[in-house]
Amino acid sequence: MPEVKIGAIATGSGSNFESIIEACESGILKKKASVEVLICNKPGAYCMERAKNHKIPHFLIESDKYLDIPREDFDQLMINIFKEHDCELVVLVGYMRLVSQKFIEAFDGKVMNIHPALLPAFKGLHGHRDALEYGVKVSGCTVHFVDAKSDHGPIIIQKCVPVHATDTEETLASRILEWEHKIFPKAIELYCDKRLHVENRIVHIEGEITY
Repeated sequence: MPEVKIGAIATGSGSNFESIIEACESGILKKKASVEVLICNKPGAYCMERAKNHKIPHFLIESDKYLDIPREDFDQLMINIFKEHDCELVVLVGYMRLVSQKFIEAFDGKVMNIHPALLPAFKGLHGHRDALEYGVKVSGCTVHFVDAKSDHGPIIIQKCVPVHATDTEETLASRILEWEHKIFPKAIELYCDKRLHVENRIVHIEGEITY
């Protein structure tokens, strides 16, 4: 079975990006997938250093310089790069913008995102803060396919993480991040193994999931 070629988009540190790279190099994605290219939309973001360390091509497309053009035109710049690298699957690894329907259709819906909360609860940029302010006893993380709405697409995997009375945003984020680094590569592995089937926005998974 040929390796699935992955393209990644990040805005910040890119720790989930690193976890996927490591899974491809020596973990559960070895001989199943490879990260071909990274696109970053913020100058100075550490994700580009991670790409450089692993000798992965990386491109900076500063979104702030394209605020006067339609989102679809900005997305076309990214589509062009991913197509040049024959990417089949695109992963959003901390990308703090929406992608357009044009972008999603360019990859036949094969776009994944990770969110640090149990969707559909606490969408948006402040999942940890919102969960703590609401007083939930359990939070977690979600890997889902992307659609044109924010944190809305079909859910692939979720992992529950307990919320402690003493938690701050930072401590809760740290515990959730440990699981983000596990479930994102696992979701990609399920995709590579053709174990994911979407029907009426429900993702059906063949077999048991093990970590």
